Amino acid sequence: QVQLVESGGGLVQPGGSLRLSCAASGSIFSIYTMGWYRQAPGKQRDYIALISSRGSTDYAGSVKGRFTISRDNAKNTVYLQMNSLKPEDTARYYCKSNLAPREGVARDYWGQGTQVTVSS
Repeated sequence: QVQLVESGGGLVQPGGSLRLSCAASGSIFSIYTMGWYRQAPGKQRDYIALISSRGSTDYAGSVKGRFTISRDNAKNTVYLQMNSLKPEDTARYYCKSNLAPREGVARDYWGQGTQVTVSS
């Protein structure tokens, strides 16, 4: 069984930084893309960033230049470094990974999320 577990959320002041982590564990044959999404109360879940198995990255316009996604393939872990945080970044942050638990079978898996609150 595959699990994605996020960590690193918390309360931070505007202008501050946080680093989120998401570790994939369980029966994993191969991990393809890993990414981050966020959902604020009463709003839809929005895409933030994606990183391929080769390290290619993509960002939503709202976070480009402030957030950096990276991954450690040896640890099956993806990170999100968030700088210059704003109150509008407040949301629950979710990790998503497209991975294969066994050869030839790949699908998306989601973590349970970690809360990020930006407030003074």
